[in-house]
Amino acid sequence: MQGFINLDKQFGWTSHDCVARLRKMLRLKRVGHAGTLDPAATGVLPIAVGKATRLLQYLPNDKAYKATVRFGVQTTTDDLQGEIITSQPCAGLSLSEVKTALCQFIGKIEQIPPIYSAIQVEGKRLYDLARKGETIEVPARTVEVFSIDVLDWREGDFPELDVAIACGSGTYIRAIARDLGAIFNTGGTLAALIRTHSSGFNLTDSLTLTDLETQLQAGTFEPTPADAALQYLPSVTLPSISAQKWCQGQRIELNLETVGKVRVYQAETNIFLGIGELQTGVLIPQMVFEPIS
Repeated sequence: MQGFINLDKQFGWTSHDCVARLRKMLRLKRVGHAGTLDPAATGVLPIAVGKATRLLQYLPNDKAYKATVRFGVQTTTDDLQGEIITSQPCAGLSLSEVKTALCQFIGKIEQIPPIYSAIQVEGKRLYDLARKGETIEVPARTVEVFSIDVLDWREGDFPELDVAIACGSGTYIRAIARDLGAIFNTGGTLAALIRTHSSGFNLTDSLTLTDLETQLQAGTFEPTPADAALQYLPSVTLPSISAQKWCQGQRIELNLETVGKVRVYQAETNIFLGIGELQTGVLIPQMVFEPIS
């Protein structure tokens, strides 16, 4: 078995939990995931099985979320799973003020990841250091947010904002909630998070672990083809002789102006061969997925 599973991760499970469960369900060792999703978040977690694990690095980096920000609360983890640091009613906060502030989070921004995150500093995970009570300076990093659209606003002592966020890889929605609350000195935390899109996969087409188990028992499960999420890359088709040489690691001269990574296929069979890179008319093997003997 090889390909991808568009998994709808359930609440409370880590991404590693999902991989471990799928290894048992599928009876496969080669299982990996793209884009870690926090235990408190649900939604799209792309899973690669078999040889498709080698393609994880080539998946697109775009992601989209539906998030709920609660104002007036600040926690240790920047979501409701952490200990409350401050709690102060802020009924006077208005949606118009929040909408104006949201503009600061669109585009390329400097973001400090939450102290409870999987990022490594000096070879150690931040959440491991935080759990030990160690204080460490978390370096800021540049992330990109493409859009933030307001979906709903609920007034009250602790008003809540629902937003749809499209962003690049490495963006922490918890950090946006935290920093948005900091602008108004009210505190802000992430109350709910659903990932609706990740690395070419959408929530509408996803499967829960229960769905997958049902399909496996019925013998109807088929993973998503390995190249399905790579359609954002241009494709190159090679005749059989050139395809065989390319699979053997040889460079192939092509009269093409395209530059960059491409999907490579065999012309006669349309078999996906792997990932190549075009450089000034030469196709260079990057990752041979399906070699031709």
